[in-house]
Amino acid sequence: MGGPAPPGPPGRGAQMRVRDLAALFTLAALWGGSYLFIRIAAPAFGPFPMAAVRTAVAAIVLWLGLVAFGLRPALRAVAGRLMVLGAVNAAAPFALIGFAELHLTASLAAILTATTPLWAACFGVLWLGERITVRRTAGLLLGLAGVGALVGWGPVPATGRVVLSVGAVLLAACGYALAGVYTKARLAGVPASTLAIGQQIAATSWLAVPALRAAPRATPTPEATLALLGLAVFCTALAYPIYFRLIATIGPTRTSLTTYLIPLFGTLWGVLFLGEAVTGGTFVGLACILASVALVTDARRPGMSGESRGAEVVRAVPGAIPAIRGHRGAAALSARLSQIGGHPGAQGCRRVGRDGFRWYRIG
Repeated sequence: MGGPAPPGPPGRGAQMRVRDLAALFTLAALWGGSYLFIRIAAPAFGPFPMAAVRTAVAAIVLWLGLVAFGLRPALRAVAGRLMVLGAVNAAAPFALIGFAELHLTASLAAILTATTPLWAACFGVLWLGERITVRRTAGLLLGLAGVGALVGWGPVPATGRVVLSVGAVLLAACGYALAGVYTKARLAGVPASTLAIGQQIAATSWLAVPALRAAPRATPTPEATLALLGLAVFCTALAYPIYFRLIATIGPTRTSLTTYLIPLFGTLWGVLFLGEAVTGGTFVGLACILASVALVTDARRPGMSGESRGAEVVRAVPGAIPAIRGHRGAAALSARLSQIGGHPGAQGCRRVGRDGFRWYRIG
């Protein structure tokens, strides 16, 4: 999949329309299908050439689309940061999942990648100063239990190569989570079109040399070639605009529901088109991982938009809001509020000392 792509601006709408719901399921179906295409293409092309062709074709298609709409992304100003993003959010995960699916089923890889929010929670604790709550701890432990069920009770025997492949998928999920943290910290405010095409171009540059060195000696089959083209065009170039449109219309909270849908579609496509076996361990592992994601991400209120979240925070403490940990100063808080759909009066907020905590008064 394209990975949990970097977060965009918060949505403004409070209602999810039928068109938005259809787009949400389409995105999950496309990214779930990426594991099917990788399973077909990776043995023929190899992990590095497959990943390089995927990002190169996706970059070309995205560029043509932007030109058709009269858009010219400003890549030079953030080129260095896009190189980092392309490495952790595309080049490394795409190659790692390609390697893993030489030995794992598509459904197993799709389910394991759903652990991305668990890694994000760990990074939040380590780097953003977020609290370790009982709920989060339970979620992380349940996620580990889910991975254990998939490996020990799954459809693939737990050989050394299989265990190594599982580790590769988990490392790819770690990269996706790291990319989200990096984007929030270093690429906030960069247009979605710049992020989408910039990371594909950067990933292609990272993958070019390894891909040339590992080029397949035999001509890939037409089936593998079509799978790779489908992976690049549908699961990458087409999926990213859908993702960013959802971010803009329904907000990042609702868009994150794809985390629960992608492994379901990945398993469905693997069973339907590849005849993959589904065991009791598959269902137990999937249930544990999805439940752990719900615990870690606090999915009790998925319907609240970014705008209503910001308003609720202000209402909870009339006239003042607490500073967000790790963001010092009114300007930083205003930017952070804008990311999560903050109060429209957050511009020009000023600092107010109160009870030893950092508070900011609106207006």
